Amino acid sequence: MQRSSKPNIKNMQPFETILVDSNVVACNGGGGPLGHPRVYLNLSAEGKIECPYCSRLYVLRGKVAETPPAAPGAHPPPAAPAKP
Repeated sequence: MQRSSKPNIKNMQPFETILVDSNVVACNGGGGPLGHPRVYLNLSAEGKIECPYCSRLYVLRGKVAETPPAAPGAHPPPAAPAKP
């Protein structure tokens, strides 16, 4: 039996999905010694962008229904603060 050395990228889930309110986001991979250089990313017309370093998926609020569920074990996005 021969195994394929290439992963099926279409079926891969994002590492973590983070909801954002802006079309530009900054990602540092979580910071600290395990992070990566800070990069500024522009969301696509679909309201999404994946960090090329850590594969975090940033999604504009309101576009969530079009986003696949996060991978098992991924941290859910932080809850939005309550509005007064």
